[in-house]
Amino acid sequence: MTLRARAALRWLLALAYAYAGYRHLATPAPFLAITPPWVPEPAFVVAATGIAEIAGAVGLLIPATRKAAGWSLALYALCVWPANFHHAFAHVAIGGTALGWGYHAPRLIAQPLIIWWALWASGAVDWPFGAKARGA
Repeated sequence: MTLRARAALRWLLALAYAYAGYRHLATPAPFLAITPPWVPEPAFVVAATGIAEIAGAVGLLIPATRKAAGWSLALYALCVWPANFHHAFAHVAIGGTALGWGYHAPRLIAQPLIIWWALWASGAVDWPFGAKARGA
């Protein structure tokens, strides 16, 4: 994979996380709805996750913080995965609509890819493309 492809995918991931962070802060209701009941202070957690997503997005774009941002976003994606499971298995309706397994199954399966994407796009890992992509 070329350095240009890594940079393009890094920008795409940064844009996705920046938008998601904005949505967490601007319209928290859907995120509150899928927050598992065992999470303390759900409103605070949703706002904090929005800030974390925005900070991670910015961090991906700054060479000095890129790898730390990649590791942080990977850990973040792992930590919020339970909300995706809760959304799926508790049949949580958002805006009156419950999404089916046509949405939930790909979403749950995609989370490890999102975790890897943060690590690879940041340069924290080169797998599976090898060391020639390093230095992006």
